[in-house]
Amino acid sequence: MSAAVIWSDRFMDYKWAYSHPMNPVRLALTMALATDLGVLDGVDTTEPLPVDDTVLQRVHTPAYIDAVRAVGSGTAQLSGPMLERLFGLGSDDNPVFAGMHEAGSMLVGGSLAAAQAVHSGAVRRAVNIGGGMHHAMPGHAAGFCIYNDCAIAISWLLEQGYDRIAYVDVDAHHGDGVQKMFEHDPRVLTVSVHQHPATLWPGTGWPTEVGEGEAAGSMVNLALMPGASDRLWLRAFHAVVPSMLAAFKPQIIVAQVGVDSHVADPLTDLSLTVDGQMAAMRALRDLADKYGEGRLIAVGGGGYGTINVVPRAWTHLIATVLDRDVDPATPVGEKWLETAAELTPLVYPDYVRPPVAMMGDNGHVDYQPWSGDDGVSPPDGISAAAQQQTDRAILATRRAVFPLHGLDPEDPRD
Repeated sequence: MSAAVIWSDRFMDYKWAYSHPMNPVRLALTMALATDLGVLDGVDTTEPLPVDDTVLQRVHTPAYIDAVRAVGSGTAQLSGPMLERLFGLGSDDNPVFAGMHEAGSMLVGGSLAAAQAVHSGAVRRAVNIGGGMHHAMPGHAAGFCIYNDCAIAISWLLEQGYDRIAYVDVDAHHGDGVQKMFEHDPRVLTVSVHQHPATLWPGTGWPTEVGEGEAAGSMVNLALMPGASDRLWLRAFHAVVPSMLAAFKPQIIVAQVGVDSHVADPLTDLSLTVDGQMAAMRALRDLADKYGEGRLIAVGGGGYGTINVVPRAWTHLIATVLDRDVDPATPVGEKWLETAAELTPLVYPDYVRPPVAMMGDNGHVDYQPWSGDDGVSPPDGISAAAQQQTDRAILATRRAVFPLHGLDPEDPRD
């Protein structure tokens, strides 16, 4: 196999609360769909690596790790507002649940297993849909994230001798935790394509956040306004990300592939379809082949269309990493619909069968490349105002960071 798929049934232990929007049933439904469609035929999944405090301390403070362990085991001395203020635990976003230290560590072990598989040369690519907890900070939980598996995996790769690692984050939320971890490290390029911080938590990821000192230019933030659809999102992505990777020349790419950019996601305001998300995944694979020496580590992240969106999108992710691309016109199949009907009533008592019949949404991914010309007419279905808004976002990012790499922000060839 050219790729490793990391999986453990223990990923299902990462369950915040009954009514919490991030529910691990999305992972089980993804693996069931990938299995039913034959994407995993002949694939022996890889178990996460064991994780101890030494591994977690690559990113997190000992006090925070101790707090997570204590609250998850019911032995914490702190509670209520003090616990939330000090460690971000016990809030609506990050409620305490039994075994949360072990559950968070399991996701870290998954991303470490992916990193190790690619670094060893056993495979060129690896995917861990259980990972992508990009908001966790050194000393506190944030945005449904306990431990930052992305940052820990990158830290491990740096220790193995890599000195040009590109982290590309396409989650609708800014990849703030990873950016924060490496904001002073020129060996790591963090690229985040997200909903504009003025319109969505965590309120960071402005184009002017580019890094300082030796790390100037190592942070790239492309902030898109609500409503950006497939064609506009892809136009923006391709106007910025390939040029940055070409200039940086990464030895490996770590991609956080959250799928909360979907038009049906309940927590965000972007308007991608599964087709657009699939196109982004395939673009990341192609960019890794072209600029990342073929090495790609893909992890999950956000995505709260638990039944109708995430399983289809991340089945495409697994298929993309395995070079087993699935046609978006492929039916999801009656067997998977039955599986969904069995699994989800435990989470959603009023569940009805997903109103999806195939692996795509009939989205339009034939984007018009950015040319730097404000006078270019948009394609059908895209308003001039929406295209101008997207182009302003493109130029804001290019003008902020391209000169730091010796590139001309006004030249579409860069």
